[in-house]
Amino acid sequence: MIESHPDILRIIEEARGDGWVLEAAAKQIFSLAGFAVPRFALAQTAEEARRFAGEIGYPVVAKIVSPRILHKSDVGGVAVGIGNDGRLAEVFERFRGLDGFQGVLVEEMLSGIELILGAKIDLQFGPMILLGMGGTGVEIYQDVALRMAPLTEKDALAMIEGLKAHRLLEGYRGAAPVDRGKLTETLRAFSALVMELEDRIESIDINPLLCSAGRCVVADARIILKRISGTVSR
Repeated sequence: MIESHPDILRIIEEARGDGWVLEAAAKQIFSLAGFAVPRFALAQTAEEARRFAGEIGYPVVAKIVSPRILHKSDVGGVAVGIGNDGRLAEVFERFRGLDGFQGVLVEEMLSGIELILGAKIDLQFGPMILLGMGGTGVEIYQDVALRMAPLTEKDALAMIEGLKAHRLLEGYRGAAPVDRGKLTETLRAFSALVMELEDRIESIDINPLLCSAGRCVVADARIILKRISGTVSR
């Protein structure tokens, strides 16, 4: 996969100095690998942010872009449901005061059930894939399933059914069920990507992976790179 997308390797190497791939670049990697991502743009000025929001239509989501901020929500670096130019300008100005500010990621606002899809390269077992109920409450729910890569279709289905909250994915209380086929396909594609990047990464987190009746979308992503001897992260 990555051999046919040299830009994936270029993005990773360009992020090497920071030690991790920031969200906008991580989404470019997932898009190149065939995953669905929201429409987004990296804005370095408030005018650029307003222009893109006008193109995709309000409401939008805005997120701080900074190599010094690994967990955006912890510093108030995520704003959702922004409904107009004035509010977007206020958010942009607030984000400008955060540590290491490089711009603001503006993206379309999507709905769906929030899942977390992650991977960690274990020294003994290799790539381990995690699926769980996601969002900001992931550490509270602790509802996850783990498998070693590569994932078969049977593995992916077992992970989905192994979640305590899997009934939410099946259309709880009249809600439309998540497209299980698309979720299974996403799990297996993620497993394949992780295996191809195994020698270059320590971990990948997609949180949330927004799943609905129509698709699964990488709404936020972070890739932690493997340290290479002689490389010092800033």
